[in-house]
Amino acid sequence: MVQFDLPLAQLREYTADLVAPADLLEFWQETLAEGTAMLVSSPRFATPWRLIDTYDVTFRGYAGSPVRAWLSVPAGNRTRLPTVVQYQGYSGGRSFPESANVWASAGYAHVVMDTRGQGYANGAPAQATPDPLLGSGHAPGFLTAGVESPAEYYYRRVYTDAVRLVQALGDSPHVDPDRIAVTGRSQGGGVALAVAGLAHLVGLRLSAVLADVPFLCAFPRANQVTDAEPYREIDRYLAGWRDRTEVVFRTLSYFDAALLAATARADALFSVGLVDRVTPPSTVFAAFNRYGLAAEEVTKEIRVYSHNGHEGGGQYQVHEQAAFLAARLRGVQE
Repeated sequence: MVQFDLPLAQLREYTADLVAPADLLEFWQETLAEGTAMLVSSPRFATPWRLIDTYDVTFRGYAGSPVRAWLSVPAGNRTRLPTVVQYQGYSGGRSFPESANVWASAGYAHVVMDTRGQGYANGAPAQATPDPLLGSGHAPGFLTAGVESPAEYYYRRVYTDAVRLVQALGDSPHVDPDRIAVTGRSQGGGVALAVAGLAHLVGLRLSAVLADVPFLCAFPRANQVTDAEPYREIDRYLAGWRDRTEVVFRTLSYFDAALLAATARADALFSVGLVDRVTPPSTVFAAFNRYGLAAEEVTKEIRVYSHNGHEGGGQYQVHEQAAFLAARLRGVQE
């Protein structure tokens, strides 16, 4: 597949023609002020993996609804560890405990959040997290669910869940709340960027952000340059409701991770694939170039994979992340 987006030299300067709603931060302040974060339960979960202990975490997410997560630590751990919180890609849930415990293997606490209403792509051995507020009137998928109103939009609940999890982890005896990184690939990368931009509104300070080929960035640009799923859901919706284009993109602007990332304050490592039609390179660079613009001192880096698509850097990127985290979550090897 040939590169289809802007040349790399232009991508490195590209920020997209995005307009933040005037009440963007007010909207999120009000949203995050509703309810409190709490770790409801965290029993140990039986697995055959002897070098990792896993806990079946339930915490209060949006509107106090229960959300599930896995918390994995090195077997026998009795201390508060630097922690990596992972958000999942589109259609994926927390899956099986062993499917994402690479950071526990490196000596961190590794937390994997279930994504409400999703999980059909990979299943799980325990109860999934439903979305009791998911209504009708949207294109198949999640990208247009409730899209006529920021207050009703699906990702309002997901972003709130993601912030609440980081808050709630302060109650865990395994988590050092002063050394938390957030990470994710695709949808998970976009959620991680949103959490990075919203953290300061609830008094959180993250240590690092890892955003791999992030989705949910620069919606208008994505709509122009790709017809791949999931962005295709927007076209499918507007092909039916022809008079709602302005309403849809206004709602999406409240959840655009490229806009929210501007207020992020933690160091960040991104990745991008230059032949990625799922999350086009220009949308990723729009988020990267806007990241931390409102902060005084933020280090940000991006790894460019010129011949890769949505798989991004794969395990190559995991090794990049390991080095990046080691420099920021100090004490993991002490």
